[in-house]
Amino acid sequence: MPDRILNWFWVAPEDRGKPVHWFVRFLNAGLAMGLVAAICFFSFSQLRYAWNWGGVADYRGLFLRGWVNTLWIASIALVLSTLIGLIVALARRSGVFVLQVLSRVYVEIIRGSPLLVQVSFGFYVVADAFKIENRVIVGLSALSLFSGAYISEIIRGGIESVGISQIESARAIGLTRSQIYRYVIFPQAIRLILPPLAGKLVDLIKDSSLLAVIAINEFTWSAQNVAGLTYSNFECYLMLFAGYLLLTIPLSLWTQWLEKRTRYET
Repeated sequence: MPDRILNWFWVAPEDRGKPVHWFVRFLNAGLAMGLVAAICFFSFSQLRYAWNWGGVADYRGLFLRGWVNTLWIASIALVLSTLIGLIVALARRSGVFVLQVLSRVYVEIIRGSPLLVQVSFGFYVVADAFKIENRVIVGLSALSLFSGAYISEIIRGGIESVGISQIESARAIGLTRSQIYRYVIFPQAIRLILPPLAGKLVDLIKDSSLLAVIAINEFTWSAQNVAGLTYSNFECYLMLFAGYLLLTIPLSLWTQWLEKRTRYET
């Protein structure tokens, strides 16, 4: 009996990777969440602070609008940044030297400067020069370009992980360049790309909070405004914490599911 109870909390090295019973998963998840809850409860119980949830609740409509705006902005940016990353990764591997140089310059500039600077520069300098007044378009473009640079390197790393012998074999049997990517490279690269790509997409959702610097009515902007009106900083930032978790956790679970679907023995 003691050995059986021990197996609920510990997995032997030879058993790792095997399916785990739902009860064991549920028990350990409950213990982990209970530990986090206990730490949070103790920390807040020691805090000398007059909570004002009633005042914050009066602005729930503003929170909801900001959360919805963050949802659709992040959703569009997820698609755009992935497309940008794919195009740039393929450009880095193309035979056109200009495209190689341009893509590399783009990646190095974006990765070498903060998103906050890029958003401000894009809106107050570039957008102003081209007479673009829509803050959402500018913010969405800056967010997509920023994440696209990182995603391009993730995709390029996955593509280059495929052995050259497999590519040469595909050419030998008459496959075209597009067919090699479709049937040989991408099926193998995707399982290496997914874990870091999931992390970057989650970061993208959180990075959207920086669009508040150009007064886009997203979730963080709403929380900052409510905090300024009610002087309830802790309440507003706890709402912000919970709201971003509602966006990031489903994305993380979805990518984990995709990882399992694309995993196979080599």
